[in-house]
Amino acid sequence: MAAPPGSAGAAPSPLQSTVTPDVPGRPAEQNETSCEDRSNAGSLDRLLPPVGTGRSPRKRTTSQCKSEPPLLRTSKRTIYTAGRPPWYNEHGTQSKEAFAIGLGGGSASGKTTVARMIIEALDVPWVVLLSMDSFYKVLTQQQQEQAACNNFNFDHPDAFDFDLIISTLKKLKQGRSVQIPIYDFTTHSRKKDWKTLYGANVIIFEGIMAFADKTLLELLDMKIFVDTDSDIRLVRRLRRDISERGRDIEGVIKQYNKFVKPAFDQYIQPTMRLADIVVPRGSGNTVAIDLIVQHVHSQLEERKLRWDMAALASAHQCHPLPQTLSVLKSTPQVRGMHTIIRDKETSRDEFIFYSKRLMRLLIEHALSFLPFQDCTVQTPQGQDYVGKCYAGKQITGVSILRAGETMEPALRAVCKDVRIGTILIQTNQLTGEPELHYLRLPKDISDDHVILMDCTVSTGAAAMMAVRVLLDHDVPEDKIFLLSLLMAEMGVHSVAYAFPRVRIITTAVDKRVNDLFRIIPGIGNFGDRYFGTDAVPDGSDDDEVTSVG
Repeated sequence: MAAPPGSAGAAPSPLQSTVTPDVPGRPAEQNETSCEDRSNAGSLDRLLPPVGTGRSPRKRTTSQCKSEPPLLRTSKRTIYTAGRPPWYNEHGTQSKEAFAIGLGGGSASGKTTVARMIIEALDVPWVVLLSMDSFYKVLTQQQQEQAACNNFNFDHPDAFDFDLIISTLKKLKQGRSVQIPIYDFTTHSRKKDWKTLYGANVIIFEGIMAFADKTLLELLDMKIFVDTDSDIRLVRRLRRDISERGRDIEGVIKQYNKFVKPAFDQYIQPTMRLADIVVPRGSGNTVAIDLIVQHVHSQLEERKLRWDMAALASAHQCHPLPQTLSVLKSTPQVRGMHTIIRDKETSRDEFIFYSKRLMRLLIEHALSFLPFQDCTVQTPQGQDYVGKCYAGKQITGVSILRAGETMEPALRAVCKDVRIGTILIQTNQLTGEPELHYLRLPKDISDDHVILMDCTVSTGAAAMMAVRVLLDHDVPEDKIFLLSLLMAEMGVHSVAYAFPRVRIITTAVDKRVNDLFRIIPGIGNFGDRYFGTDAVPDGSDDDEVTSVG
């Protein structure tokens, strides 16, 4: 676990120290008592909250809390901490990796508090908070017995799964989805459920051994060591383990003297020299935090990714439509239904009725592109019939909210027991970029053929991000079918160029997109017309919620 030598940044002059309790997250074994421990703890009693009276202490027994939303609420705004994939260019590839910050320091030094202060000062809406506490190794039976007797050292580098940490951080920097284990401190084991995270603009990785591995260090763009006085760290640890985990003073001090303090002296404090910035007194050192924020801002400016709509619009002009595109045959029936739903005077009831008919035809058409194999069955007359049956494992539908969900009933009507997932993509009104805000995908989706549904596609930006999400969940590109009632040629070219093996299926393709990137002649705002909500003033062709097409 040896780390390479490096230069430590000069510590800025600290302001008056403010002791801020750290957010807990490290395992503490069941405790034993002794007379010697009691005598050592006596002078600290007045610093600790009373225990044994009033309500039972609140306990935190896992490294993650699945019941809480992936949000960090500050005094100014709400920050999404589940992350999102960094945006991709018109080629469907990522231009630059996310900026990764490592936060090291002793137990209860205030790492998480410093992380929250940095995030709030950065004013970055998308960030991932990754705790090393989630990556404790699964213990053997013998190690479980040692832990039960307070004889297993959780403050040693060998207690962490560095291989999993490194692979997880690499994926996050690439914008891919990752599964984070949930560690149960009570049983010293990983829970069955894991938590899904995405990469983001900024990734903050914090832990006592954050700088203890050479490969891990190379993934960190900035290394910060939070240096807090040992007495303060001990008091914080006592407060945490007593008030939040219901432990007694004697046991906490015994654990601290046996494992925590020796580990800090041997493994953690020496890594201070590897840090780019040392923050004395933790969260009280606002000067150091301001310097950190300024540096991160400059790095983010260099890495800034902006979705260039004009470049996307001109990238594929005069190109023939791709072979991966399939347009439903324009029969008089199909053209008649298009005439009705495109007419601005059509009532909402008629709009919904004929839209549903087109959706059903579209999905029936799309199913013909699924793989089939010969299948022989016996008829009621005792005769063999050589037919066809689906050759895949399962079909999953994924709708891009909100308009895409209107296609779900048609899919369910023709595919028995189909699984459904949802993706919410919204436009950032300041940057014009599509952003992933929410997704719910079935487990093991990588084995399925996926029907991705959105009612209109103009620029293709939202569709491209949705495809990218599926690819990040290991769905093969040639198993993705993008279905839309109406598409612009621009959107068809964009998706096909970035993802040439994705099958694109629609009922009609309009040639033009106006200066506001709305389909011309178009269909209007599908979501507003279908759900009966107020129309968008500029006559958007795309559902406002599903962003820019």
